[in-house]
Amino acid sequence: MIRSVSHFVRRTGLGSALVDALVVMAAVIAAVLLRSGRIDDLVPVAGTRGFSLAAGIFFINTASGFYESSGHRRTLRQMLLRSAVALALALPLTYLVLSLMPGGIGQHMSVSIAAMIGVAAVIVHRGYEAASSAARAGARSRVLVFGSGEAARLVGNTIRSADPNVEIVGYFAGPNEKESAVPGELLLPSTLSLLETARQRQVDEIVVALTERRAGSMPLRELLDCKLQGIKVYDINSHFEKRLGQIRIDYVYAGWLIFGDGFNQGLARTAVKRLFDIVCASLLILLSSPLMLLAAIAIRLESRGSVIYRQERVGMSGENFVVIKFRSMRIDAEKDGKPRWATAGDNRITRVGRIIRKTRIDELPQLFSVLRGEMSLVGPRPERPFFVDQLTQEIPFYSVRHSVKPGVTGWAQVRYQYGASIEDSQEKLQYDLYYVKNHTLLFDLRILWQTVSVVLTGKGAH
Repeated sequence: MIRSVSHFVRRTGLGSALVDALVVMAAVIAAVLLRSGRIDDLVPVAGTRGFSLAAGIFFINTASGFYESSGHRRTLRQMLLRSAVALALALPLTYLVLSLMPGGIGQHMSVSIAAMIGVAAVIVHRGYEAASSAARAGARSRVLVFGSGEAARLVGNTIRSADPNVEIVGYFAGPNEKESAVPGELLLPSTLSLLETARQRQVDEIVVALTERRAGSMPLRELLDCKLQGIKVYDINSHFEKRLGQIRIDYVYAGWLIFGDGFNQGLARTAVKRLFDIVCASLLILLSSPLMLLAAIAIRLESRGSVIYRQERVGMSGENFVVIKFRSMRIDAEKDGKPRWATAGDNRITRVGRIIRKTRIDELPQLFSVLRGEMSLVGPRPERPFFVDQLTQEIPFYSVRHSVKPGVTGWAQVRYQYGASIEDSQEKLQYDLYYVKNHTLLFDLRILWQTVSVVLTGKGAH
């Protein structure tokens, strides 16, 4: 298993992506040969267009979740729906790429049909594999939770809510756990050892969720024996990271963050992310300019005051910068000078403001902050200094989110509702920590893709 996009991805998933890319390129090459019959068209025409199309199909399949591991399960119905959406996107993309071929090759219907059949075959096959995997997932994984306290109860609840196809075979109490917080009928007898119990129950995975971790509480030898027998063993932090895409701050400790993998902030990653930000922000500004103009006119017509709202926020390395947004509140929203959280049904929000907040149009001016290098397209949302000072004192590891540039959108924004309290900020921080630890270009692409869904549904807007 390796990390990519988000969550854990099988090495076979990357192999599948490579096979799909080769099939798509072969389909384009075959289509060109079918029409022109000239080998000299292959490299300058079919090669470049085939590579472009293969990259587009890879993005569509990745965003659709076709290359993810079984750890992030979806139902058969969900995978069929995703396959349909992927097909609806891939076919027009294929036609568009081919229509740009020089010499009129792409305008011939035979070329388009041949290439679209190849692309459709890739999408249908990948969707079939994913749907079949979802349909067979019911008996795939049997999990034993090592622990019987509050941590074990939380792990059990997580599995049931996030991964309903996984079966919890029971809870095995730790040596020094005196009180149980888990259902009594699922508490396994301690007459057998942990390894013997795991064998008897045909366990695939053990999640260590001990409330007590002092000397003698962690039978390391037994856990090692389980691992040597082919049983996967995860600690509670890795469990939440793998299944929920978050790092729980109520159980994480500094050593796990320091000595674990992730947090790759190298020069290459920084350069690629910056280039990606510049290209995408420029394109989005160009495409959204008419929409921003209409929003500015609507704000001006509804109420007096500036169209643009400027506010100081905390950015990378704790440095302050001025964020710009379309004004969505009355100009006297904080006339007493005291910062307040935005809440559901906030009476400070104007009528136009409710629309642009729901559709996230108010965030579009931040694309200029991306071009200036103050923000990134994807990252933790920037917060006001007043709240940062408060949250840093009350929430452990809060300052870690400032090790990367703040984003116009982020993992927390697509996974959690709008934050309007310290408790909400703590929940969102757990997703922000996951992003800081695991961010990659493919992960950024996935977040941008999911942001489109959030915008279309108005999810979490206040």
